[in-house]
Amino acid sequence: MTFISHPLVKPDSIESREYQLSVAMKALDANTMVILPTGLGKTAVALLVAASRLYNEGGRVLMLAPTKPLVEQHLRFFEKYLLAKSPEGSDVSPFVMFTGEAPPDERTADWNRASVIMATPQVIKNDVIAGRYTLSDVTLLIVDECHRAVGNYAYVFLAQRYLATAKTPLLLAMTASPGGQQEKIAEVCTNLGVVHIETRTESDPDVAPYVHEREIEVVTIELPGELKAGIGTINALIEDRLSLLASVHFTVPKRDRLTMKALSALNAQIQQRIQNRDPAGYSAASVYAELMKLKHAVTLAESQGSEVFKGYIAKLIAEGRGPGGSKASQRLAQDRSFQELFDRTLTWKEELHTKPAIALGLVRDQLEAHPESRIIIFATFRDTVQLLVDFLAKNGIAAERFVGQATKDSERGLSQKKQIEALSRFRKGEFRVLIATSVGEEGLDVPSTDLVIFYEAVPSEIRSIQRKGRTGRSGAGRVVVLVTKGTSDEVFRHVSSQKEKMMVKSMRSMSPPTAPAPPPGQEQYPLPAEVQAGIEAFTPQGPAIVVDDRETSSKVVEVLSSLGAAIRLERLPSGDYAIGDRILIERKTAQDFADTLINRDLLGQLKSIAEAAPRPVLIIEGGDPAQRRDIHPNAIRGVLAAITVDMGIAILFTKDEQDTAHMLFVLAKREDAERGERKVHPHKSQRSLREEQEYVISAFPDIGLRNARLLLAHFGSVQAIANAELPDLTAVKGIGEKTAQRIFDLSRRRYS
Repeated sequence: MTFISHPLVKPDSIESREYQLSVAMKALDANTMVILPTGLGKTAVALLVAASRLYNEGGRVLMLAPTKPLVEQHLRFFEKYLLAKSPEGSDVSPFVMFTGEAPPDERTADWNRASVIMATPQVIKNDVIAGRYTLSDVTLLIVDECHRAVGNYAYVFLAQRYLATAKTPLLLAMTASPGGQQEKIAEVCTNLGVVHIETRTESDPDVAPYVHEREIEVVTIELPGELKAGIGTINALIEDRLSLLASVHFTVPKRDRLTMKALSALNAQIQQRIQNRDPAGYSAASVYAELMKLKHAVTLAESQGSEVFKGYIAKLIAEGRGPGGSKASQRLAQDRSFQELFDRTLTWKEELHTKPAIALGLVRDQLEAHPESRIIIFATFRDTVQLLVDFLAKNGIAAERFVGQATKDSERGLSQKKQIEALSRFRKGEFRVLIATSVGEEGLDVPSTDLVIFYEAVPSEIRSIQRKGRTGRSGAGRVVVLVTKGTSDEVFRHVSSQKEKMMVKSMRSMSPPTAPAPPPGQEQYPLPAEVQAGIEAFTPQGPAIVVDDRETSSKVVEVLSSLGAAIRLERLPSGDYAIGDRILIERKTAQDFADTLINRDLLGQLKSIAEAAPRPVLIIEGGDPAQRRDIHPNAIRGVLAAITVDMGIAILFTKDEQDTAHMLFVLAKREDAERGERKVHPHKSQRSLREEQEYVISAFPDIGLRNARLLLAHFGSVQAIANAELPDLTAVKGIGEKTAQRIFDLSRRRYS
């Protein structure tokens, strides 16, 4: 075996493979997307390119990956094989992994000391937007799982900012599964500034010697009779809803052709009717919500089993019978057929579907034949993951779940730290079976995993390829797909198989650009209109805006950063954006405005910004809220009037996120440009003495004009109110203990 020889690669450590060297050499010429099958060393290619750039260009290497466990995996690989040096000396580690858990000042210090930074994209995006450091001296940006670079994902912003500001930029994008549609691949390339694609398949002659055999087996399972009967009840309810929509002149598909694509087309019709102010559109939207719930119930029964199906039916019943349940859940809970189905599910004392038992048999056989095996079972839903963990444990097989961070309903998520710990224990063999949702699909490398079980088929070619790629990485592997006969399992398996074939065909048809790629640093990339190339354009020199850190996922913040606003990220007690010491802005989309008005306390939310700032502003983005829900326009007008007149909140309407960003920027520039000391309490000329007294007292927190008049009527003067004792204040009708305490404390507190 021959090894890579390079001054920055540990000697006799990385096997020299012709295809990896060829891909790496091409990737050094221009921004490149590398498409390699899983297990064939995309990370090794990235390390070779990184070693070359650090050796020849210096600077820093920034490697992005979508999850912290994947970032940690890349860090371990680079620390093991790359001989990098820190700018601060040989006694300082050149490697660092960024997480959002570390304080910003610590991340800035780590950035300055490191030459190789591994991170999830959101934390880098937040730091760049906040001006904590720039990407100017990054000589290589590596984007792993680059198929995610679509829409508003942080990869898109970071790639465009990097290519516009780095002194000598070079971008390496990597994936095993770019998707089956050339349009999608083209979008990713445009978003990342990719001008060259290097692709290999397992059948290519320079790759084939390194491909390990991967056996794929499909196990077909019969759907139990009782579950069939339950699905029959659900399908009858779906037929009823489709007939109801057809009766008000919607074009509806037949029940057996009710795919997600057909549902999307139906929803488009409904939204059009709502925009046209057709009352039938609003009621149809609620029926559509019922259809979505019923369709999901069918999928659960077919692919997950009776226990998960039973739990979902119980959840819908609870929602429908409880306070705050949607109209769709309420109607289902009141439907006699649905109630009878719920009662029937309560008689099921154990799992009816045979999938758990078959999965147990596969695991048991594998461990008996190969006790050192590692096995991963993929399941789409967390309820199924927990069911399998419990079922295997009941039968003497230790297994652990691997799910995302978010807590959903009563199901607690796993923090990134716990995800990494679970993978470490799995690699060490402390337990043999890992049961994972989609969070375990991307990139995770457990070399001895020799069996992967799909608990259900998935319609996405990307997810299917990622799942299969968890085995056969360092030796022969086996993939078993559990498919319930005559159900969506069969459809999804067929769809993903066709998409995989289409993706391979698309990859083969790709070829490098006919024109030679320009040298690194001289490429021309399309940038948003508001972006100006050059580092000075991205050094925050514009007006200051404080942004709530929960807003960073929106396009608004990206555009503000590109416009040159000096952004500070922090957790605001109320509002989304703060400008100076006067202006506090709440941003709501038209949909969110309507939803909050109906389902939550809209006026309560807005009251908090009205009390917190002298100049509160509400931005409503994206059109007329009345078109988003079944709300009479006069109701919306009444609410807007109350917000403006009663609460003193200015209302601004914007078209979209970009328009909102420009509006905020103009507000900030205007505020920044004003000179002199501002009066924090609004000024009105030619007040009477009575009005001036009311004006002073109404400025106390939580008082307002009505209570000011009550207090003045009771005490007779402003001085008497300020000198009043606490019991005297609480004796005034309408003044509670909390308000009285604030008046008492504020009147006596020393100014500092």
